Amino acid sequence: MTRWEPNGRGRLELAALALYGERGFENTTVAEIAALAGLTERTFFRHFADKREVLFSGADALHELLVSNVAAAPDSTGPIDAVGAALEAAGGLLQERREYARRRAAIIAANAELRERELIKLASLASAIADALRRRGIADPAASLSAEAGIAVFRIAFERWVDETNQRDLPELIRDSLDELKAVTAGK
Repeated sequence: MTRWEPNGRGRLELAALALYGERGFENTTVAEIAALAGLTERTFFRHFADKREVLFSGADALHELLVSNVAAAPDSTGPIDAVGAALEAAGGLLQERREYARRRAAIIAANAELRERELIKLASLASAIADALRRRGIADPAASLSAEAGIAVFRIAFERWVDETNQRDLPELIRDSLDELKAVTAGK
């Protein structure tokens, strides 16, 4: 095993995805992930707290991106449109990792514990977005409704995006899903 090679974190992510896809999340050990990546278990734990974190380590960056984009929206922007703009920005960031996202989604879908963790992550994002809207002066229930609806829009668009037959960009799917929500709520 080499002492140091670049992009250890990325190699660990790819090794974990490969093993989770082949053997299942439950049947994969940290030692196996590290060995496939050509690294030690100790190196694994420098990058990730546990083997679940390989799949969820980007949550903090996504949280910050969404909150900062909601906060940066022009004052004249309505709450759902501020959320939509933040979601599109997040979609642009994720767009570069489509194949990773597809593989990650399949692994999460196959494991109840991971599905629960994903739902907790989405609930946390909704709460953070609602807080950002409140700081913009949006009162409840409008802040909470806009945040929760935005996360639903994101989840639906993301599911469409990771579908193997769909080649559209995630920001475009987010826009379309938000427009569909607006049409549904307008009674069209």
